[in-house]
Amino acid sequence: MIDLESLNENQKRAVLTPAHYVRIIAGAGSGKTRVLTTRIAYLVEQLGVFGSQILAITFTNKAAREMKERIALMLGDDAHPIHISTIHSLCVRILREDIFHLNYPRNFTVLDQEDQKQVLKEAYRELNVDRTKISFSSMLDYIANNKYVRISRERALELAGNFFGEKDKARVYAYYLNRLEAMQGLDFDDLLLFAVDLFAQFPDCLAKWQRRFHYIHVDEFQDIDKVQYQLIRQLAGDTNDVYVVGDPDQTIYTWRGADVNIILGFEKDFLGAETIILNENYRSTAPILNGANSLIAHNDKRVEKDLFTQRTDGALIVHHSAQSEDQESYWVSSKIKELKQDGIDYKDIAVLYRSNYLSRSIEKGLLEGKIPYVIYGGTRFYERAEVKDALCYLRMLEMADDLALVRVINNPRRGVGDKSLDKLRVLAREKNQTMYETLKTSEDLFSGAIGRSTKEFVEMIEKVKAAKGSVTISRLLELILEASGYQQMLKENKEEERMENLKELLNDIETFQTTYPDGSLEEYLQLVSLYGDRNEYMEGTYVSLMTIHAAKGLEFDTVFVVGLSEGIFPNERALNDGKRGLEEERRLAYVAYTRAKRQLYLCESSGFSQILSRVRTRSRFINEIEKGTIEHIGTTFETGKPHEFKMAEALFDAPMPFAQRFKQAAKGRRLKKNDIVVHTVYGEGVVLKAEEGLVEVAFEYPHGIRKIMANHPSIQLKKDQENDQDKN
Repeated sequence: MIDLESLNENQKRAVLTPAHYVRIIAGAGSGKTRVLTTRIAYLVEQLGVFGSQILAITFTNKAAREMKERIALMLGDDAHPIHISTIHSLCVRILREDIFHLNYPRNFTVLDQEDQKQVLKEAYRELNVDRTKISFSSMLDYIANNKYVRISRERALELAGNFFGEKDKARVYAYYLNRLEAMQGLDFDDLLLFAVDLFAQFPDCLAKWQRRFHYIHVDEFQDIDKVQYQLIRQLAGDTNDVYVVGDPDQTIYTWRGADVNIILGFEKDFLGAETIILNENYRSTAPILNGANSLIAHNDKRVEKDLFTQRTDGALIVHHSAQSEDQESYWVSSKIKELKQDGIDYKDIAVLYRSNYLSRSIEKGLLEGKIPYVIYGGTRFYERAEVKDALCYLRMLEMADDLALVRVINNPRRGVGDKSLDKLRVLAREKNQTMYETLKTSEDLFSGAIGRSTKEFVEMIEKVKAAKGSVTISRLLELILEASGYQQMLKENKEEERMENLKELLNDIETFQTTYPDGSLEEYLQLVSLYGDRNEYMEGTYVSLMTIHAAKGLEFDTVFVVGLSEGIFPNERALNDGKRGLEEERRLAYVAYTRAKRQLYLCESSGFSQILSRVRTRSRFINEIEKGTIEHIGTTFETGKPHEFKMAEALFDAPMPFAQRFKQAAKGRRLKKNDIVVHTVYGEGVVLKAEEGLVEVAFEYPHGIRKIMANHPSIQLKKDQENDQDKN
């Protein structure tokens, strides 16, 4: 039984409209799924439409399941004939019936991503292609892009020209297509392309499916690409009803082919279409909505719709400005602790960021604060493959342990396989040495190409190791990544995200060097192990950390958006795409802000960024929020006076040495000789000396005397800590 009385006026109009073509512009939190499911139930219950004539397309299996469950509650058994599925599942159904027209068997195999990678493994092995030069992910992108623009095997080879890497890709592409044909398999891209080709080549077949589905519904319409849209238009024909739901302001997947112009141009393609706007938000408070509205209003490519809410409660959006990335994470961690004490469960809190590498400092802050967290749809920073690889290269310069050697000796590939490593391992045990010591001292262990390769590896390690006493730890990492060929491997493979993670690791090392000026490589590696090897919290609830893309469709009581600096968010590469790139970044910020139900925190910091190779400046996505909805706090807003804020901001406009910036920032911290302090890693200690923003502290064994930045969030006066505990 459907309930129309619980709908607002626009929702009710969207359910009851008699128009053949309908575009629902549904703002964040406006109840679009409720409207879509109620519309389908209305067709069956009130208008007597047969369920088998109704098609509903979603873009995730989770959304399809949710829609089925909701409609089943309203219609009971009458819901069974309705076809609700992802667009790929729909294509499978079409092709199982009619692919024989294309001379393919109906029992074709559908390949998922793991199956695709297995085919690539075969191709790389048979064609002698180096996986470290062309990653599986970049190869799959190449295959998908070529397929979508109908590039043949022969044309791919022509386009590759004399570029060696491109030729290898074209050869793998041809192998991949041949292999799928031989096994009569289709990957996910093929499912769409074959269905479109089937309908284009066989009009009678298309007419059959047009007769089957008279009522076509599409959810998340802003995320469809041109091939998917072509399939929808084929099924629509001239007579079928088309009902689409989406929000142009949430088009954030153009890198996956989504085209915002499709939803914007719907009324041109479907003449006489009715547009209904759902702009009452049931999720967020007025300050959050007003802030998000003022932000997205700066975009030109959109349909006007200002979200509003009936809720009268709600705190202002809070913008916090920190002097460093680590202070930003420390503030987030402290605020989360306060929220927990105020009764907000960890599971109701999310920390969102533009790119995965930004999780590094946040993770450290949460770990030091003993706050449980999970990386939603991703991997913890110190557990990411490239970070582990880089740390193992540093371990080769310090202790050259067996685990580090096994991880990096063939990364990039040097032809040292498992049999060679087994031989080295056995001999090392016989000599009671590490594998590296044995490799260094046993000149005749390997012959031929493997012998030359291992000799070059040892020479490379020893050459960089010789610089250890004369250069910084961060410079050591740069040298080893360059000398090993690891950095070049990522560059050639266009592994942007992995390179960003390595730059963030350099930033981590820079922070360590500034915080502990006399810290050694061994001490850094030990400190990192405290973060990287920390046991998971197995009970209770967790704070969710995720990219904004992963947060699409989710909601939380409290949301922190971190890393809001120009070039980071909005992303530098996106800005290179001009207005189009900027507008998508702004839509991404809009999605992030509207995930929050009750409280939204926007966080950014000053200081030098390894990613940007310059000092950070505040994101325009903070500046574009209207003044009445946002409160500015933090180091650059201490007095609340605009002119003093500008002076503080100007301090970071000109580049200066990293240590000098920290010393300037540290002047506000008053630690003096004989103060008792508590450090999050080293425990309790006594200040021996305090000068120029640095303190020399004697900690208990085994930590000894350490030099630390006076204002670093890891250190606190013991009496301040006790006062905080008393308050709690």
